[in-house]
Amino acid sequence: MIRLLLVDDQMIIRQGLKSLLEAKPDLQVVGEAENGQQALEVIESLQGTSLQPDVVLLDVRMPVMDGVAATQQICQCFRSTQVLILTTFDDEEYVSQAMSFGAKGYLLKDTSSEDLALAIRAVYHGHTHLGPGLFEKAMAQQRPAHSVHLDIPPELAKLSPREREVLRLIACGASNREIAQTLYISERTVKNHVTSILNRLNLRDRTQAALFASCSDLQY
Repeated sequence: MIRLLLVDDQMIIRQGLKSLLEAKPDLQVVGEAENGQQALEVIESLQGTSLQPDVVLLDVRMPVMDGVAATQQICQCFRSTQVLILTTFDDEEYVSQAMSFGAKGYLLKDTSSEDLALAIRAVYHGHTHLGPGLFEKAMAQQRPAHSVHLDIPPELAKLSPREREVLRLIACGASNREIAQTLYISERTVKNHVTSILNRLNLRDRTQAALFASCSDLQY
């Protein structure tokens, strides 16, 4: 059983999440909080008990203490508890800060309940999970401050954000299974993305795709 703490300043959001998540047989909501400071207090009070949370679902913008600051405190003080950001804000600065402070995942609130459950399980096991397109936002903040902004090449613009993530992993030599595990999607979905990438870029095989990605300096 994966024990969850829900942190959001809107009660209706917490109630909806609780209802959706507790429908999963392996998920249990053990507490709620309406801001980061309260979340820290709840985690502290549950330490050493059977209700000690394994994963905290955190919103970003909250009063008193926001989700980014709370992430930093939770990851420093409660190392056995993983943080998964669940918010409506996909600002690249939020994504980068939260991940740099130790968050294991970052999802938007329009994520389906099935995908959210998959992300929770992944984070619980220590894996990193970013929603579609968010990997690129996190990487954007890692570029050197002096680097010049470049537009996405026309060829890459043909690809969806998820397809560019898949292409980047192909360039790293990842297999379909490894890509599926990294992005938390099925191998069949990976194969569909690979086929789409080859067709859109008019490439023959994965080797050509990897070479194309390397030559394109795929940082977009």
